[in-house]
Amino acid sequence: MSSPERNDPAAVQDRVIRAIAEALDKLGVDVDREDIQLERPNDPANGDLSCNIALAAAGMVKRNPRDFAADIVSNIEFSADFIDRVEVAGPGFINFALSHSYLTGQVARINREKTEYGNLDIGKGRKILVEFVSANPTGPLVLVSARAATVGGALVNLYRKAGFEVESEYYLNDAGSQIEKLGISLMTRFRQRIGEEAELPPDCYPGDYLVELAEEIPAGEGKSWLELDEQDARARFSEFALDRVVRMIREDLDYFDIHFDHYFAESQLHRPGGEVEEALEIMKSSDVVYEEDGALWFRSTRFGDEKDRVLLRSDGSPTYFLADAAYHLNKFRRGYHRVIDIFGPDHHGHIRRLEAASSVFGAEQGWLQVLTVQWVRLIEDGRQVSMSKREGEFITLRDLVSDVGRDAAKFFFLMRKNQAHMDFNLSLARKQSDENPVYYVQYAHARISSIISFAGSEGVDFPSDTECVSMLREPEEMELIRKLVIFPQLIEGAVHNNDVNRLTTYAQDIAASFHHFYHVCRVVSSDRELSAARLLLSEATRLVLAESLRLIGVDAPERM
Repeated sequence: MSSPERNDPAAVQDRVIRAIAEALDKLGVDVDREDIQLERPNDPANGDLSCNIALAAAGMVKRNPRDFAADIVSNIEFSADFIDRVEVAGPGFINFALSHSYLTGQVARINREKTEYGNLDIGKGRKILVEFVSANPTGPLVLVSARAATVGGALVNLYRKAGFEVESEYYLNDAGSQIEKLGISLMTRFRQRIGEEAELPPDCYPGDYLVELAEEIPAGEGKSWLELDEQDARARFSEFALDRVVRMIREDLDYFDIHFDHYFAESQLHRPGGEVEEALEIMKSSDVVYEEDGALWFRSTRFGDEKDRVLLRSDGSPTYFLADAAYHLNKFRRGYHRVIDIFGPDHHGHIRRLEAASSVFGAEQGWLQVLTVQWVRLIEDGRQVSMSKREGEFITLRDLVSDVGRDAAKFFFLMRKNQAHMDFNLSLARKQSDENPVYYVQYAHARISSIISFAGSEGVDFPSDTECVSMLREPEEMELIRKLVIFPQLIEGAVHNNDVNRLTTYAQDIAASFHHFYHVCRVVSSDRELSAARLLLSEATRLVLAESLRLIGVDAPERM
């Protein structure tokens, strides 16, 4: 049996790339290791890994790519218990097939490492802050926030599995005109509640949730607020509304099983001597600020932005951009190696200016990474569900989770790349059948749990000796193993590309392979040694499935 693989990033790919680099060195060809790329062939008959370096470097060495590939292959050295064969294919691809002993040995390894299988150390403990959702605290969380919460939660889990020290944060915009409008909206609803003639001003918040909040205000207390001068009255209603809406947001996130390490209030930045003042002074000292029409401007066009941005309005009040820049100054001073922001679809224009401000504060290029999450349309029975935020009608996070469940909501949100618009199929998400992708994956996990339980009832104990895995040779067994062993590489690729939707695709693929294996290969039979080997394969599949689901925040049930 092969020796245990070291549990570091993409160990299989590292070994293959190193062997290719050493072969090129023997041939006197100087190629940067970063240029040696591996991919998985679409057809398993072409092996487990493929490399196009001979095609990519043929021009440099002035060789026919296929002949050059043959020379590389003749200089590659591998132990027989790792690579079974290396061959040239097509116009010059080099294909690698993992050995049977290596593949079956990974089944034993997964059973040994359990939930630690796939853990990487590419982060090396470096600190990362992931800020996501951060919706204005002016109403309940809506669908795009639910999608951002799902993406952010999965990204935090992925980075932690890859060896980073990760913290999550929600930025509460509890300062500015939107909070004042929230107070005016609640004050109007309270006046209506006590029988006064009051019309909601334009640009305020019309949702029914404010009618409900108005009912929570003790009548005597609310009337006493109305007797104050206009500014103080608005402040009291704003304070009450902000407290209740923030509480609503936190309760909805808990209901969705999304939790944050920190809630950071924007108002902290506006305190005397706070980061808003400091950020402005740093920008002034860096010669990136000028005055025009009574306002102060940031020279963001110097950093590639389409136009310069206002920092202080002509009345001396700070803009949202200055507050956001100050928030990133605060993040920078907290010592994070990298900061990841997840923005909604209407904040794409903020990216370049925040990158520019961060560089002025001293951040290196790439310190700030911004991901965007696009809009969600609800589809029911083939037709779009109508939503109108302007009229105060919208589907909330809680509405969706109450309808389809937390697991289906998260899984469906991650079935498309976050930067792509998505249609959320309500009819499909409600189904308790194999047509529903999350049900299909969870059922595979539950089926494996049932198989292991059944084996125990039949007197087939779960094996402590894993040498029996060498008996796994059927095509369905090997196909399943080949998919399980790419899990560490999948984690690494998902982290490098901030691509959490790979996990839902992978989980469905694993579930499909297991169901196929189960229907062709009898797990518990009269052959006790083969039964033990297949139990180990089944358990390895369950472990990888459960960990894939955990990373995206979905339960792995033992019964369904």
